[in-house]
Amino acid sequence: MAQDQTKPSGPDLTQGLALMEIPFSGIVGHVGDEEVLLVRTSTDVFAVSPHCTHYHGPLGDGLIVEETVRCPWHHACFDLRTGVAIAAPAFEALTCWEVERRGETIVVQRKRERPKRNLRRESGKPPLRIVIVGGGAGGFAAAEMLRREGYSGEVIMLSSDSAAPVDRPNLSKDYLAGKAPEDWVPLRPESFYADNHIDLRLNTNVTVIDVPGRAVVLAGGARVNYDRLLLATGAEPVRLSIPGADQEHIYTLRSLADCRAILERATAARRAVVLGASFIGLEVAASLRARGIEVHVVAPEKRPMERILGPQMGDLVRSLHEEQGVVFHLEETAAEITRNQVTLQSRKSLETDFVVAGIGVRPRIGLAENAGLALDRGVAVNSYLQTSAPDIYAAGDIARWPDLHSGENIRVEHWVVAERQGQTAARNMLGYRETFSAVPFFWSQHYEVPINYVGHSEKWDEIEVEGDIAAKDCILRYKHKGRLLAVATIYRDIPSLTAELEMERELARAR
Repeated sequence: MAQDQTKPSGPDLTQGLALMEIPFSGIVGHVGDEEVLLVRTSTDVFAVSPHCTHYHGPLGDGLIVEETVRCPWHHACFDLRTGVAIAAPAFEALTCWEVERRGETIVVQRKRERPKRNLRRESGKPPLRIVIVGGGAGGFAAAEMLRREGYSGEVIMLSSDSAAPVDRPNLSKDYLAGKAPEDWVPLRPESFYADNHIDLRLNTNVTVIDVPGRAVVLAGGARVNYDRLLLATGAEPVRLSIPGADQEHIYTLRSLADCRAILERATAARRAVVLGASFIGLEVAASLRARGIEVHVVAPEKRPMERILGPQMGDLVRSLHEEQGVVFHLEETAAEITRNQVTLQSRKSLETDFVVAGIGVRPRIGLAENAGLALDRGVAVNSYLQTSAPDIYAAGDIARWPDLHSGENIRVEHWVVAERQGQTAARNMLGYRETFSAVPFFWSQHYEVPINYVGHSEKWDEIEVEGDIAAKDCILRYKHKGRLLAVATIYRDIPSLTAELEMERELARAR
C-alpha cells in the first residue's frame, strides 16, 4: 500500500504561535510530520496527539473541560497534562509534547516521556490475588486498570470464551460488514497479557463460588483462591424456542466465534432473515446489506427501537434501513424455521439461506445466585460495585447499581458502561472507595448515520426535539416529570458531550 503523502495542516508549532491565537477549544498544528493538538486553559497550555486512541476520533472537534479533552465520537476522556485515558472506551494514553513559553509565544518541539503512576490506596495492604470471572469488556477493563495503577499482585482472568477479549461492537458493525480486518477486533494483542503478567485462561468455566472459602471452582474441579473477586460474566443471547430453532443455519451474535460462523455462511448466501429489530439486529442487517445479501427483519414491535429512542427516531431508523433495501415485517414473530424458510405467525413465509436471532440477552447471574449473593434483576451492588459479599465485586451487564441521576437502581447492557465499571471496580479492589458515577453512554451505527445516547431513561413522558430528525441533524431530550434523563443525538457531537457533562455535574452535586 502506498504511503499517505498528505502533509500535516495547521501552524508549524516549532516556529511558535502567539498565546492569544490559541483558542480554548484547541487548535491542531504540527511538529515536523506529526500532528499536535494545542490547548489553552485558564491556567496552562498543553500539547497532545490529536486523535483518540480508541477509533482515531478527532479530538480537535471534541470538548475541553478544565484539563481534559473528550472525544466527540465515543466519549473517551483524556487528561491533557499526562495524556492518560481516564475514561473508556479508550485505554491507551495520548502522546504529550513539551510546551515552551517564550514571552507571549508558545513553542512545541519535543515529545515528553509518559509519567509513571504509583499505587494509591486509602489504607491496608493490597490483595495478593485478584480473580476476574469473565473475558468481556468489564473484565478486560478491570485487568488493564489494575496494572495501570501499579498493582503487582496476581491477576487471573477466567474466560469461558475461546478468544482473548475482543471489541464486541465491531462484531456487528465494521468487521461483519467487511470494512475492518480481524486484527482490529482484539482489544489487545495476545502479547499484552503476558507482558503485563495477566494470567488469561480461555475456555475456562467457573461452576461454583465458594464464598466462605474465598475460592472459585472450575469445571474440572480445580480451585482458584482469591483475595478479591470480580464477576464480569456479561450476558448471553436469548435462544429461540420455536420448532426448528436447533438447526445449524440459525445463529446468534455474541462472540468472535459467532461472528466467524456468520461470515462463513454469508460467503455463499443470497438471503438472510434477522429476528429482532434491536441495536444488534439492525446493525447485523446493515452489515449483511453491505455484503450484498437480501435481508428481511422480523420483529414484534410497531417501530424499530421505539422503546429506547421513541417513535420519531424509530421511524428514522426504519427509513435508513429501507433506503438500503432491508425489508421489515413488524408486529410479527417467527413461528417455525425449516432448512430454507421462516414461517411467521401470520403464516407468511420468507425464503432464507440463514437466520440471525437478535431477540435479546439475559444477564449471566447463575454463579452469583448459587453463591447466595443478593440479586435484583441482576447482581445487586452498592455504589462501589461491591456485592453483598464485600470481597466480591460485579461489573457490566450483570450489575444493578444505585444511579444517582435517575434515583433508581439500574442495570445497563452497554459496552462503555461495562468498561467504566470494570475500571472503577479495579480501583476499589485496591482500596480507593470510589463511587461509580459515570453517565451511561452508547452509540449505534446504521450505515453512515451514528446515533449517540447519554443517560438512561426506562420511561419518559416527554421527548423534546431540537433540529430535524429526517435530515439526520438533531437532539432528542427524554424527560420524565420535567426532569431530563437522557439525550440522543445525530451529528450533534458537542451537545452530546455537553449533556453528558451536565449530568456528571448533577451527579457530583447529589453525592
